Amino acid sequence: MTPEATSEAGTGTGTTVPPAPPVRRGSEQRVTRQRRAVSAALDALDDFVSTQELHRVLHERGESVSLATAYRILQSMADDGLVDVLRNGDNEAVYRRCAVEHHHHHLLCRNCGRAVEIEAPAVEQWAARIAAEHGFSDAAHTVEIHGLCPDCTAAGARP
Repeated sequence: MTPEATSEAGTGTGTTVPPAPPVRRGSEQRVTRQRRAVSAALDALDDFVSTQELHRVLHERGESVSLATAYRILQSMADDGLVDVLRNGDNEAVYRRCAVEHHHHHLLCRNCGRAVEIEAPAVEQWAARIAAEHGFSDAAHTVEIHGLCPDCTAAGARP
């Protein structure tokens, strides 16, 4: 997924065709070298990553992106719905570009950080019902289930 991609077209007949809408969900952001580097690094990672871990990955790739810029880009991407953000066991924000673009939840390993995306229709129905019972509208929720993944369980890991 390349959220920064946009396209412009002309007909070749002297008639100008307006640019196609951007292929992204969020607000328009200037597409910089740093933003492309952060986006590419996130695409290459499978699990959630802190800004400091991402900054290290960028440095190892030879990308010149300051830690402050990485923080700003990740926050912007989270605000635009381009990455999922949650809090790890140390209450630190961690980010990941998820495979699904609709509302979902995560199973998170307390030991290794592995994340599994899950659908939870029963949770969706429960949340809507509870909100309606209390007169709430436009309700949103986040569900994160923490435990030990099968590999860490087999290895006898302690969180």
